[in-house]
Amino acid sequence: MATNHAAADDGDAPEDPEDLLPPTSVLSLDDYLDMQAAIGDRTRFAVVYTLVHAGDQSPKQLEERLDVRGNTLHYHLNKLVDVGLVEKRKRAERDSEGLYTYYAATSLGEGILEHGVEELIRRERTYLDAYGDDAEAEN
Repeated sequence: MATNHAAADDGDAPEDPEDLLPPTSVLSLDDYLDMQAAIGDRTRFAVVYTLVHAGDQSPKQLEERLDVRGNTLHYHLNKLVDVGLVEKRKRAERDSEGLYTYYAATSLGEGILEHGVEELIRRERTYLDAYGDDAEAEN
């Protein structure tokens, strides 16, 4: 799926990417890039995807669902919490499994998932639906 980058430039893009941010943005361009980098890891993508589509999960539930070992999972969860895509919550009382801690996707996590990788996949599906096997045969 090649694109013509010159045609895509409509003249509205600022010269400096930092100028894409609203003047009152609470996040820097580096913050946004850190989020993109974090979700670019397959395990972290799977964690955010699960939290968005299956709801809040305890570490134990995520371990079982994603088949990721505890230490590895906690490493990835900490990265996601650090960049603001996931939040760690604590219950006042234990759940049925005796756990207090669970994780939830933040609105930024939901947004980067929906408007990032999932959007690219939707566009590919739309493209393939529109052009079918002819497009695949050209490549």
